[in-house]
Amino acid sequence: MLRTWIMSGLFFTALPGTLLGFSNLLAISTHHGPSTLPPAWMEGHGHAQVFGWIGSFILGIGFYSQPSRRQATNMIPISSLLLWSSGVALRWIGNIYGWHWRILLPASAGFELIAVILFLKAASHHKLPETTSGHAAEKAPMENWMVSVLLGTAGLTVVACFNFVECLRLAIQGSSPSFPHTLDQKYLVILGWGFMVPIVWGFSARWLSSLLAIPKANGRTLRLALGLDLLGVVCGILGWALSGAVLLTLSAIVIIPAIHLIQKPSGKAKVQGIHPSFPSFIRIAYAWLTIAAGMSIWAACADKHGGIWGASRHALTVGFAATMVFAIGPRILPHFGGIQDLQ
Repeated sequence: MLRTWIMSGLFFTALPGTLLGFSNLLAISTHHGPSTLPPAWMEGHGHAQVFGWIGSFILGIGFYSQPSRRQATNMIPISSLLLWSSGVALRWIGNIYGWHWRILLPASAGFELIAVILFLKAASHHKLPETTSGHAAEKAPMENWMVSVLLGTAGLTVVACFNFVECLRLAIQGSSPSFPHTLDQKYLVILGWGFMVPIVWGFSARWLSSLLAIPKANGRTLRLALGLDLLGVVCGILGWALSGAVLLTLSAIVIIPAIHLIQKPSGKAKVQGIHPSFPSFIRIAYAWLTIAAGMSIWAACADKHGGIWGASRHALTVGFAATMVFAIGPRILPHFGGIQDLQ
């Protein structure tokens, strides 16, 4: 199932994601601006990249981490995969081709929301093992990386609900298959900084200490970064763009010492079977995160045509998230798929 989730994500990033993004950039370059490009095309590209690619990877790894108990339970990840992939595909068709978009957009959002609910249902049955003293381990303080991942999962749930409600409203009252600009700004801050960023931070806190031979994440500083990030998302939802951008930039700066990313390694990084530049690409990804956040301040202060906002989001999704996937993926996915053991 993990391999199927990964293959689904790669399909969506290759065709509706990267190929559509490339064609959008060609159109913008040809006409010296985005004015002639339908906003729905850009939304279709972003949806395929974040939901279709990053979302598929995260849900696949999430289901992989849950122990299988019985055959009935095993149908949940299969059903979630079918609904999630169908939802992303329908959104692609509705946004790009405009074919029956008043039906396809709410159907797409509904499928994705049900897939998330199924994931939460499966995760709710996942119990931590008991300690040697006989007391349930879940009564112990939750590890900080798990707090970050759970916050990101909550962000995914919020963004799936937000997407469904607004797609339904758009189908009833809208005149085109694209969100209004103000609404899209709020949606994207939840999608990027409420869902994607905390998930990646949680996985970083979980894996980078062993992969890069650096100390484990500092719990207090990590929680500070998460708090700043959450406040920034709330400000973005309320329409306080500049305040939100400043808070998100501070969170991007604080997370770097929190996971000890620039600290000198205490040993040798685990680069067996992959290129030795692997640690550098992890650090480059976090540099792009800081750039993306800093550009959002610039955009909140001076952007009049949407180009700086677009560059900021591109730095976040491609510079940060995609670089992390390309760097971490070859290191952990073979191990998860049973192809190669970590050494």
